[in-house]
Amino acid sequence: MQSAVKSPGSQISAGLNLLQKCWQRFLGFLFPRETDTWLAVLRIGLGLQTAVYALFLRSDWHYLFASSGKGLVGREVGEAIASFDSPLIPKLGWLVALGGSVNMSEETVLSVAWACLLSAGCFLLLGLFCRPAAIVAWFLHLCAAESGGLLAYGADSFMTTALFYLMLSPLPDRYSFDHWVVKTKPKNPQLLGFWRRVLQVHLCFVYFIGGLAKCLGDGWWNGSNLWRSLIRPPFNLVSPDILIRFKYALPALGISICLLEVSYLVFIWMKKTRRVWLVCILAMHAAIGLLMGLYLFALVMIVLNLAAFGTNGRIGRHGFLPQHKRTGAFVEINGRADA
Repeated sequence: MQSAVKSPGSQISAGLNLLQKCWQRFLGFLFPRETDTWLAVLRIGLGLQTAVYALFLRSDWHYLFASSGKGLVGREVGEAIASFDSPLIPKLGWLVALGGSVNMSEETVLSVAWACLLSAGCFLLLGLFCRPAAIVAWFLHLCAAESGGLLAYGADSFMTTALFYLMLSPLPDRYSFDHWVVKTKPKNPQLLGFWRRVLQVHLCFVYFIGGLAKCLGDGWWNGSNLWRSLIRPPFNLVSPDILIRFKYALPALGISICLLEVSYLVFIWMKKTRRVWLVCILAMHAAIGLLMGLYLFALVMIVLNLAAFGTNGRIGRHGFLPQHKRTGAFVEINGRADA
């Protein structure tokens, strides 16, 4: 009885076939075919975020970003801190210096910068000049966040990151005025899928690292971190009497937040649990906004989650084209994609 022994050549061929299948599955994950619905959600949400951000800072814009002796702390302090990381980080001081070269006062430059930021947010909302509006919004917000480094917090970081992704994404989407006016060609579904996948993976890392950091200490397990967060000015919108009345619920809420965040990268990908996890995450951020007054932070996180996992824009059964239609990692699609 002869035993079937594979030759070295057949073993190498089987190994290469396995590697090729793994590579194709990786490309299928990295470049799924998507519609631009998620991009429209991201654009409209960030347009609203940018406009609200500018309106919130309207009365304090000059007070926060004026030079020393004219404002709260002085723009130079935040810009000096930012310069330690890199001298190439954009700052409002750049715009003030540029305006000074054409005899524009600091107050005028700051007013123009605020007006441009608000206009960029409105343009994104309407879908007018989407790419230039996204670039201007990203640049001006980054300048404001870095110049006011002592006053910036998590919402500024997430907003800058979101605007950066929007700036690089294949704009305009089909729901924008740009698409209706210019009649642009349909975007490559795999390119749309790639940028959405980048956003999805980024959010998974953010929640996993944040949840893991919460799990390492005992403050979230016994509810003390929640207590301190809710009673610290200016976030103490909830009366301490109410917190004392529900003090036994704080440990359960803290543990739930830890488990929700650390398991986000697993259950958000499963179809059966995605909607539950998404609703819980959105409810958590809505509660942060309402109970602590962190409205901008809540809004940007809700927008990012809705854009990343809140829309179903997959094209095709498996999310990528069959082998006979594929040319490398990208595929040129002419006309309407197969549903």
